[in-house]
Amino acid sequence: MIIRKSERQLNKMRKAGRLVAETLLQVIERIEPGITTGQLDSIAERYIRCRGGTPSFKGYRGFPATLCTSVNSEVVHGIPGTRRLKDGDVISIDVGAVVDGYHGDSAVTVEVGDVSDETEDLLEVGRGALSAGIEKVRPGAYLGDVSHAIQAFVQHKGYSVVRAYAGHGIGRDMHEAPEIPNYGRAGQGPRLKTGMVLAIEPMVNRGTHEVKTAPDGWTVHTADGELSVHFEHTVAVVEDGYEVLTCRCLCSE
Repeated sequence: MIIRKSERQLNKMRKAGRLVAETLLQVIERIEPGITTGQLDSIAERYIRCRGGTPSFKGYRGFPATLCTSVNSEVVHGIPGTRRLKDGDVISIDVGAVVDGYHGDSAVTVEVGDVSDETEDLLEVGRGALSAGIEKVRPGAYLGDVSHAIQAFVQHKGYSVVRAYAGHGIGRDMHEAPEIPNYGRAGQGPRLKTGMVLAIEPMVNRGTHEVKTAPDGWTVHTADGELSVHFEHTVAVVEDGYEVLTCRCLCSE
């Protein structure tokens, strides 16, 4: 069952989304060669807790950290630790926070120092894929419209979308129905209705779409060792289309 949120519930999700967006900005500001993924995690946890939120990921199914920090060929669910970022790396930062019982969830991939033109192109495609999916969100649209838009955008650019992992509904639980694949057919799946809230999150690989999980049981890598990027927003279906609840552009207002 896809849970539709009332305006009162959406207001709580707006608070959670804004905290997630602010946390990402705090972390992005500190990304530079030499910093460790563990240090970034500490920055995020401190910021979330100081503003009255609770990290969504920490303790979830045993996950040990506030952030997922996935570097280069790591797709998702990387565990922060002692790894130091190097010039030319890319790092995907995924963060969730709970405020007043409701979750926000967002991810962004950031370059570390100077990266190649090819890497910049992959980053641009990842951002574009997220935008392509979000732009299909409106009452009466099909969930498959979102999935198809992401897949079509990515494949047209010559890259691949990860099929083993997907976006999801979100609300009181971090993962709710529906599952939102990053591939599919337009005009298929449930129709979107006002009050639905979706965590849309394309994962885009330079090479194959296939992935593998590391021995730690969490970190997911590309099967061929090629770069991967990950972008995510929490998006509400509203009467006139969509509202991005984790938009970082709102944090300066």
